[in-house]
Amino acid sequence: MALHFLFDGPEDAAVTVLLAHGAGAPMDSASMTAAASALAKVGFRVARFEFGYMAARRSEGARKPPPRAETLNPEYKAAVDQLAAKGPLVIGGKSMGGRVASMVADELFASGKIVGLLCLGYPFHPPAKPTQLRTKHLAALKTPTLIVQGTRDEFGTVEEVPGYELSERIELLRLEDGDHDLKPRKSISGFSAADHLKTLGEAVAGWSARLT
Repeated sequence: MALHFLFDGPEDAAVTVLLAHGAGAPMDSASMTAAASALAKVGFRVARFEFGYMAARRSEGARKPPPRAETLNPEYKAAVDQLAAKGPLVIGGKSMGGRVASMVADELFASGKIVGLLCLGYPFHPPAKPTQLRTKHLAALKTPTLIVQGTRDEFGTVEEVPGYELSERIELLRLEDGDHDLKPRKSISGFSAADHLKTLGEAVAGWSARLT
């Protein structure tokens, strides 16, 4: 199946970032668009795509529930192949999209297809179910990884995440008072969404430079 990509950033960028959406919102959601824009502003070529069930919501109007994340692994690998990035490629996504990318990352990294993994709001566990961890494969991850997490993300808070067994290849960027969309409450934290998006872009640029 031919995929439709949304692109941001310069066509001649040194590094391309491929992002998949979360379980419930499409690739052009406000949070995905904001993240793509922030990455494009610091020079990345950003490509967004949708898994089949989400694309079907657009074409058929039916709200199909997301399938189990691991069943989407072949779709993510197909997106990498179809994108055919000319230079270094980082894969990732928001929430479930990042989780799926994390499950295929080592295979793609070992074959030289990608240089890194970027997860925006990783869903360490379902909300209010902190014992249902989705971290087992992260302990042995070999792909250089950056996870950007809001400190009050209900899928993994700042108090919870340090207790998880995570590979030494994983770096964490914690955004103060950020929620699952990385948005802070300015009246409480003093940070705006724009502040965190700027920090996101700069941090990913610095991390990426060490990969390539």
